[in-house]
Amino acid sequence: MTLNPDERLQNYVEAHSSPEPEVLVRLDRETHLTQLYPRMLSGHIQGGFLKMLVTMIRPARILEIGTFTGYSAIAMGYGLDHVPATPDREGGDSSFLHTIEINPELEEGIRKYIREAGMEKVIMLHIGDAREIIPFIDETWDLVFIDADKPAYVEYYELVMPRLRPGGFIVADNVLWDGKVTGDPGKMDRETRGIVAFNRHVRDDERVENVILPLRDGLMLIRKR
Repeated sequence: MTLNPDERLQNYVEAHSSPEPEVLVRLDRETHLTQLYPRMLSGHIQGGFLKMLVTMIRPARILEIGTFTGYSAIAMGYGLDHVPATPDREGGDSSFLHTIEINPELEEGIRKYIREAGMEKVIMLHIGDAREIIPFIDETWDLVFIDADKPAYVEYYELVMPRLRPGGFIVADNVLWDGKVTGDPGKMDRETRGIVAFNRHVRDDERVENVILPLRDGLMLIRKR
């Protein structure tokens, strides 16, 4: 089979980046075999980027909104191996990641791979609507990863902002939305309108500075001043 230039470039990028942990290789394969929209999974390069980001900024508390099958949570969890321990709520020492998934049918699979990655004490999975769960998590966030319902991005952003520490980061996925963000506003679907509104909202927010990276479907890095 002849690969197109984009596929050849993607293969080159993956071949010259650090390999995925074996558990993530299996999770990727199972997601593609069992899920209707496997593209929702972060994958090798985006997962590696998230792990590297965690390693660089050394967060003690991470919030992920939108777990899907657990790839990005586990990838960030591997980054936490490099983070100095901080006192947790029970008096032990740990850095910690909370992840929220609205689809209860995914729970069993997510928990299976969290166990296989040995991260039961690193990752806490919440099942339900993030807008109802976040107010009851008593944490100050160092890093938030948003990858959930696109029309609700602005709502998620404003919900976490008061408890994002100064100097903390938000990473938002899918901010280019297959290039649809540059289309005719009158013909945009609900998801595209949500992303366009979010991108504009962040750009105009004087509390933060931000940059969009054309990685995969677009990642926005946001830093609270």
